[in-house]
Amino acid sequence: MTEIVALEALVARIAPGQSLAIPVDSSGVAMAATAALLETGISDVRLICVPISGMQADLLIGAGAIASLETSAVSLGEAGGAPRFTAGVKSGAFALRDSTCPAIYAGLLAAQKGVPFMPIAGIIGSDLLNVRPDWQVIDSPVGEARKVVVVPAIAPDVALFHAPEADRAGNVRIGRHRELAELAYAAKRTLVTVERIVDRNLLETEDSAAGVLPSLYVDTVAVAVRGAWPLALWDEYPADEAEIARYAAMARSEEGFRAYLSTFLSHRKQVA
Repeated sequence: MTEIVALEALVARIAPGQSLAIPVDSSGVAMAATAALLETGISDVRLICVPISGMQADLLIGAGAIASLETSAVSLGEAGGAPRFTAGVKSGAFALRDSTCPAIYAGLLAAQKGVPFMPIAGIIGSDLLNVRPDWQVIDSPVGEARKVVVVPAIAPDVALFHAPEADRAGNVRIGRHRELAELAYAAKRTLVTVERIVDRNLLETEDSAAGVLPSLYVDTVAVAVRGAWPLALWDEYPADEAEIARYAAMARSEEGFRAYLSTFLSHRKQVA
């Protein structure tokens, strides 16, 4: 049964050493939960970006919260490169597991299906095979004679994202963002922050149920108003581009990042 708890209780369910899967910036990023998580002093997180990330990952990296990172990219989009990610790669602050978008989704699919790996095409000849010894090139056991790459299942300990609303049973509206369902299907536990809790049953009609993640796949829900800020949340509010640009400028230096982080955490407390 899905529990509805306070934000602090939700992030307390993420422990050091666990793997944490987070979505791309446009799919509902739990920024308020990220702030609350950083307040706990979390460390040694094994971060999995599905399939890329931006400011959320950069904040976690800059705060020294992660031990390893599996991703296809980390970027602030129009605001430029992710400065703490770049600095961390250069300094070796975390173990980087380079990936591709299809490989990450294939790994999640393998976990959903309960199989140890998933074959994919398109990586044959890539230099990535030199840095990912866990990706194996094999002869296809079926069909025409060809080589395929098999990638291991990705079963995150925790999936974390933000959505517009949940009902009191824990059903969560994710709209067209089916990648959030893929996250939840593959993860051992799914934690979701939402703008609001509604009294109506989101699974009541065929029309509403089509865009809803059932509570079966949701462990914990917490309310976090404007919980994706400064990133966007579909149909709710746009990205605060000025704030993201301010972060990009300040985070170019360690001192600037620390100053930004302090104000970011203070802002989230005021909103809460």
